[in-house]
Amino acid sequence: MNREDIQQLAKLARLHIADDQADEVTNRISTVLALVDQLSAVDTEGVAPMAHPLDAVQILRADEITEPNVREQMQAIAPATEDGLFLVPKVID
Repeated sequence: MNREDIQQLAKLARLHIADDQADEVTNRISTVLALVDQLSAVDTEGVAPMAHPLDAVQILRADEITEPNVREQMQAIAPATEDGLFLVPKVID
């Protein structure tokens, strides 16, 4: 990429890049694009996609009820309920 390309991209992205920083931005973006080219060059044929590079497994606890159902008690003190649901004031017209 050259300086003109960077200026055009900045214009399209509505970014302001100061003239004294344009060369540095050009060099940094060129470096990033070179790294992307290196990654693209790697042969990944036959490599299965994975969600995590370290075969990590998340250990989950059993889904067990640990507290009593107190819905009836909570609804008894609620200002408004209907068919087992809490009613709230309308906030959007």
